Amino acid sequence: MNRDVAQTIAYQALAWLAGNDELCPVFLGASGGAAEDLHQSATDPAFLASVLEFITMDDAWVIAFCDSANLAYDQPLQARYALPGAENVQWT
Repeated sequence: MNRDVAQTIAYQALAWLAGNDELCPVFLGASGGAAEDLHQSATDPAFLASVLEFITMDDAWVIAFCDSANLAYDQPLQARYALPGAENVQWT
């Protein structure tokens, strides 16, 4: 997946997350951010990657997001791997 497609998916994920009244506060609490930070941070590739990392922590979240965005269930994780920071993942 190329970076442009990955960023588009990340933007979709951010919009979905921001509109989710139950899950958005969980993300903000986990990330230490505030609701007003969502708009300002939307251009930061590392922030977009964190949105995808958060969503991919739970299969139910992946399914809900992908169903709403009409994406295959593997797309959020593939998008995450295409964004900065994932290229050095070490599974040991």
